[in-house]
Amino acid sequence: MILHHVVDGPEDAEVLVLGPSIGTSTGLFDAQVAALADRWRIVRFDLRGHGESPDAPGPYSIGELASDVVELLDALGVRQFHYLGVSIGGAIGQWLGIHHGSRLLTLTLCATAAQFPDPPQWPARAALVREKGVEVMVPSRLGTWYTQEFAVLQPEEAERLLDMLRSTTVEGYAGCAESIGTFDVRSELGKITVPTLVLAGADDPATTPEIVRVIADGIPGARFEVVADAAHLLTAERPEVVNALVVDHLSRRVHA
Repeated sequence: MILHHVVDGPEDAEVLVLGPSIGTSTGLFDAQVAALADRWRIVRFDLRGHGESPDAPGPYSIGELASDVVELLDALGVRQFHYLGVSIGGAIGQWLGIHHGSRLLTLTLCATAAQFPDPPQWPARAALVREKGVEVMVPSRLGTWYTQEFAVLQPEEAERLLDMLRSTTVEGYAGCAESIGTFDVRSELGKITVPTLVLAGADDPATTPEIVRVIADGIPGARFEVVADAAHLLTAERPEVVNALVVDHLSRRVHA
């Protein structure tokens, strides 16, 4: 299965792969493409059952989802690449850093965890979505995906993000939720040796700065930054801050 993907930017530039969060699609990174596609060739992908990617029966594992990304990049002829992932996309990034580090130029991990809080909640969430549909998750995204202030100041953008969730298939969401529940690479973070930037949203209740910092503390030389006035989808809520940090990181390619 080749994931649905969108490619932007110069054909001869270094590749930057963008991995989305659960319940979102390639559109999560519109602001990154607008700011970065003049310098990097950007590959965005949809997770299984998200956006325009094919559905598949769950449960999944993060390793399987990461293998989807490797298969896609092999099909595109991409050997080495920068990688940025948000939430489950960041879990995929950690897996790539541990198992495919030779292919990574840099790694940027946003609003993610080496083990997500309260693992039993994830199969329970999957069961709830299978019973009631993805719409059941929509009300809880305010304050989790983005702050109340963002929803007030940019209501159309907030609704656009929610529409990505509404278009996700039940099995795609549930299978990804189950993969989050079984993910734990805390003991393997030291295997990641590529230059790594770790970003947390200051107002993120899902992966708090304290949770995200565990990743940075476990990866030798990783740089850790907290993005103010941002919740979980910090790439969409504070793109100007995130983009500046990413440009610096990709350009320097060094550990802190």
